[in-house]
Amino acid sequence: MRDRFPLLVVGGLVLTVVLGTFLVQGAKRGEFADTLSTFRAQEDGARALFLLAQESGLPVARRMADLRILSGPGTQVLLAVEVEGAYEEDPDQTRLAAEPDAGLADEDVPRTGFNAFRAAELDEEEHEKLLEHVRGGGTLVYVPWGSRENPLLDALSVKLVKADTSLPMRTLVPPLPSPYTLGVERVEAKVQAYLTLPPGAVPVLEDDRLGEVVAAVVPHGLGRVLVVGAPELAMNRALTRADNAQFWLSALAALGPGPYEFDEFHHGFTDERSVVDFARRYGLHFAVAQLLLGVVLWSVSLRRFGRPRPPPEAARVGATDALFAMGRLYREGRHHGFAANLLTRGLTQELALHAGLPPHAPAHTVAEGLRERGRADLAQGLQAVAAQADTVGSDKDLQQLATSAAGLRQRLHSAGTGRRNPPGTT
Repeated sequence: MRDRFPLLVVGGLVLTVVLGTFLVQGAKRGEFADTLSTFRAQEDGARALFLLAQESGLPVARRMADLRILSGPGTQVLLAVEVEGAYEEDPDQTRLAAEPDAGLADEDVPRTGFNAFRAAELDEEEHEKLLEHVRGGGTLVYVPWGSRENPLLDALSVKLVKADTSLPMRTLVPPLPSPYTLGVERVEAKVQAYLTLPPGAVPVLEDDRLGEVVAAVVPHGLGRVLVVGAPELAMNRALTRADNAQFWLSALAALGPGPYEFDEFHHGFTDERSVVDFARRYGLHFAVAQLLLGVVLWSVSLRRFGRPRPPPEAARVGATDALFAMGRLYREGRHHGFAANLLTRGLTQELALHAGLPPHAPAHTVAEGLRERGRADLAQGLQAVAAQADTVGSDKDLQQLATSAAGLRQRLHSAGTGRRNPPGTT
């Protein structure tokens, strides 16, 4: 233990550093989460919206599974979730698109680090299940990013018209009183797209100057979908402006009793806890660093600290010398009878197990048990060894006794000796 003490100290220090690193990374969880993820605490995250609804008494939850299985009348909330098969119908709007990484002016959702690889799109099966859920009476909040059309909006007959990205922050007002804007006079946010609505849709927010619709409730079957063309309205930095926070509380409460499930699966968060998921979620470099740390600790553990150990050959020679010294003590002290008694006792204990007797049974009792089990040869051999042990008086006699005992053990374990008959049978 004393020789391993330096290794324990080094291991303790490394463990402290690793745990401290993970603690810091956990505290910075809001920095590497996806844009408009409810885990992201930065300005472009949606953590404030989630906590606002939670503290206001609304039943909210984070969904970390796909949308292939939906149950109950709850409300799904999709914030900046890209849909598979998105396209740009108007080439003129494509020319208006800003360069990549342009923030709110970018047509693609800004990603952070490995989020570009792990954030999944809403596939065809998922959006069909989602629409089926709405048709059955469910509700949906959908905040698309950019102005591209997609199969989900096509099913709702909603078209997006790209807003001028050079315009400053817009003031949005309710075009008519409704439960979705209860207590709301004006909302301030940057707009990405204006909505072209189908018949029966209810405008909720419109541009105060341009008169274009930014948010609306679209009926679909027995359910409703709230579509918002200003994703910044759900960001942390926007909730402190005007009546932005009140808009979300009123809109969510008017959509239904809940629960309101904020989709995090398509932002890269799942319930899986594996090494692969760790590498995908926290970055491959952390997984590689953890692997290298394990290799280093394993390499260090192979080293020995403290006094050097004797080589194996020296240990073997030392054991042989000890055996010869013990044998010499027996010879010089003429303990032949005691040694013979030890050999006989060991042989008797081993044969007692095959005779179905306790190890401390005497030799004649063990011999009778062996005969009852059909092993008369072993019984005779045991009796012969016991009788021979009484006449041992020299090294030669002791060697002959040991040879006889070894031969009897060899017969015990030879082929065909595994048969054990119950007492009283032959």
